Amino acid sequence: MAAAEVKSYREKLEKYLYEKNAFTDLLATAEAKTGVKRVYIVYGLMGLFLLYLAIGYGASFLCAFTGFVYPAYCSVKAIESERKEDDTQWLTYWVVYSVFGLAEFWFDILLFWIPFYYLLKCLFLLYCMAPGSYNGSEMIYQRIIRPFVLRHQDKVDRFIDQAGKRAKEALDTVLGTAMANVGNPPADGLKKES
Repeated sequence: MAAAEVKSYREKLEKYLYEKNAFTDLLATAEAKTGVKRVYIVYGLMGLFLLYLAIGYGASFLCAFTGFVYPAYCSVKAIESERKEDDTQWLTYWVVYSVFGLAEFWFDILLFWIPFYYLLKCLFLLYCMAPGSYNGSEMIYQRIIRPFVLRHQDKVDRFIDQAGKRAKEALDTVLGTAMANVGNPPADGLKKES
């Protein structure tokens, strides 16, 4: 990342930290009581967050919370906005998040042995939700997921159609059997008590 971009992100963060909202009100109170600039308080909180992810109890929950809550909030905002670009950004994030979650399920026994796994996972999820040209979801989707899906789309569509037809047939059979047995007395061993 270029020094100019780091400076740009730092300036955006500092600008945000002086906007009026509940979080910045808390920061202003902490800044007044400690004499420490709010940007350094935020850097300290970020450091503690990363340290906790590396060695803390419940890091899996904190990582899941980070990878879900903020993107869910942004997704709701995207749904309510008029722009299409933010919808695409967050749909792409959720596709990558789902594929990652599925892979994580299958490789869980191996991932357990990776040191600082939840820290690495959280950094990966933050990369996937990053704004602008550094959005990991877009890169992963375009380079890995999209080509794979396009290559196998016809097979998957046929499988889904066949599975839907079989499920409908099974449901029709179950409902037909149930309707045929409505009103018939129960078997000897299943008599109702009076």
